[in-house]
Amino acid sequence: MLSHFILVLATASAAAAQWSAMDSERHLRAKNKTTTAPGTAAPRGDIHSGTWPTSTGLVQYDKPYVVKAGETFDGGMKTYERSNVQCEGQKEGGPEHTVFLLEPGATLKNAIIGKNQREGVHCDKHDCTIDNVWWDDVCEDAFTIKGGTASSVTHVRGCGARHAEDKVIQHNGPGKVVIDGFYAQDFGKLYRSCGTCGNIQRQVAMSNVLAVSPKVSVVTINENFKDHAVLDNIRIENKNKATVCAWTEGTDGKSEPKKIGDGSKPGLCDLSSITEQ
Repeated sequence: MLSHFILVLATASAAAAQWSAMDSERHLRAKNKTTTAPGTAAPRGDIHSGTWPTSTGLVQYDKPYVVKAGETFDGGMKTYERSNVQCEGQKEGGPEHTVFLLEPGATLKNAIIGKNQREGVHCDKHDCTIDNVWWDDVCEDAFTIKGGTASSVTHVRGCGARHAEDKVIQHNGPGKVVIDGFYAQDFGKLYRSCGTCGNIQRQVAMSNVLAVSPKVSVVTINENFKDHAVLDNIRIENKNKATVCAWTEGTDGKSEPKKIGDGSKPGLCDLSSITEQ
């Protein structure tokens, strides 16, 4: 069993008690539809509070942990990272450099992804869910969605990420990503529809997001691949004057995509309730 992972810092009893209290408070608040508890998913209809969670322990794996199809992994708000992988900036990695690999229908919840990793979490097939997952220091990407069909849907609920040099969510496969409740701080792009993966149509629906200090855009999609972004109830602390929604001309990978526009455009970038500060 120890070959699968190395437990570096066990959860202290006091931290465990803290998590139990946080968990109870989360369910009570959800039931009563009140404000968000620290480190929990934002209630639907409310912009994410931006409160960063407190880790209850540290777990290091020596290979990616696979969450099997249809199963749920509850991380108990521990920090998870790799014992044998370190971030190498924007050097492209693969599934072998992830902390978690999610199979179709799998759910990862209540987890913090630590700095020692390159690819964070992968949904390499389709239809995954991440709920209350936080990336403490994004490396190449935080969350990557690769496989699926035009009807595939992946859900991102009440999550957060910070310090992403480039992308937070990388969408390479077809289908739709639904993001409801997200706190992003100091990042290049919160969502990027792959600009070099060929003619694949993608959709993103994003709501209840607090974006602090984006460098490039909140969302970037490809107009020529007929992508579609719907953004609602987004608050941006935009000291870098980043774009809310940008569109590029995607390629087959033989050249880099070129930005051709940004802003609101019906059927391409549909924006509502956007607040910039």
